[in-house]
Amino acid sequence: MSKQGGKAKPLKAPKVDKKEYDESDLAYLQKKKDEEKALKELKAKAQKGAIGGSGLKKSGKK
Repeated sequence: MSKQGGKAKPLKAPKVDKKEYDESDLAYLQKKKDEEKALKELKAKAQKGAIGGSGLKKSGKK
């Protein structure tokens, strides 16, 4: 019989050393962030247009 009860504690992940980036890496990361930001803004504008637009109007008459 085992004396251990309940869940076993998960092992701790080793600490990750900070990465050192050179200028080209930093430029690439900045470009990527800018692209994501622009894409996010475009998505927000697209959603506003769809909600605020008149869309298809249906007539009550037959």
